[in-house]
Amino acid sequence: MVAASALAQSDSFSFQDTAGDHLDVLFKGKPVVRYQYAFDASTPERLLETYKPYVHVLDADGKELITKGPGGDFPHHRGLVIGWNKLTTPAGVVDRWHMKGGNILHTKILSQKAGKDSATFTALIHWQGASDAPVLEEERTITVFPAPAPAYALIEMRSQLKALAGETKLDGDPEHAGIQFRPSMAIDRTQTAYLYPKADAEPHKDRDYPWVAERMTVAGKRYTVAFLNHPDNPRDTPFSAYRDYGRFGAFFHTVIPADSKTTLQVRLLVSEGADLSPEQIQKAANAFTGKNDPTPEVTERPFEKPAEKPAPKKQPAEPKK
Repeated sequence: MVAASALAQSDSFSFQDTAGDHLDVLFKGKPVVRYQYAFDASTPERLLETYKPYVHVLDADGKELITKGPGGDFPHHRGLVIGWNKLTTPAGVVDRWHMKGGNILHTKILSQKAGKDSATFTALIHWQGASDAPVLEEERTITVFPAPAPAYALIEMRSQLKALAGETKLDGDPEHAGIQFRPSMAIDRTQTAYLYPKADAEPHKDRDYPWVAERMTVAGKRYTVAFLNHPDNPRDTPFSAYRDYGRFGAFFHTVIPADSKTTLQVRLLVSEGADLSPEQIQKAANAFTGKNDPTPEVTERPFEKPAEKPAPKKQPAEPKK
């Protein structure tokens, strides 16, 4: 682990590392994001908590997490996370969304740098296949910038994935693959709504949104989280952005040739209290993409509840002998 320090000028970014567990990025002395990188297979319970690295987002005071960690419903949902439930190599298909039969392992921090304008670090991560041998090598770069008001956090994730085990297909479905954001279990599910950058949006059918935003209430505080999509990402990308519990993001699906790389890049813009307007979101999207696109017509819709699972059928009683 690269040495980390929280000692910095009051108007600068800095790092604070809790060895073996997580790396915080601070701005003006307050944590903004937390890279949770621990891996511990000493017990089944601990393995479930640490089988993949992910990024937490903190509130504007830098005190409380607004993203979900292990446990709760859908225990594999964690913060800003990446995965595919159908990751296919010549050796077969593995599920690196629900994390069945293998792990995603943080290996080391390759670089980190902090100053007045940003903080950035890159982690080397190995994705296991059906065995311990990695099928993907990832360089995940997290960069935190000063956020334009009324936002308090502007976070970029750039994931460069290399196919190590032959041609690799990143696939699945919009609910269980890609890069997605999952809020804390403290979310008020009755208050969740989504903004789509299109009139009469149909999120189950539309493709390649330049951005999607979520309005949510967590622990009594109101947030807007805008997910910004870069045009260099794979095309024909659907977005899963409609659940009451707030998990939303982009299902990037593509094929990586053997020994080749693909790069995915997104940004999150986060506000607390004041809602982000479509104009503010579009301005941040233009800064990300280098374009000058006008603010589109917008559709705002409330959440959808996930379909109820049918109750298991009762097994007939054993006949008495």
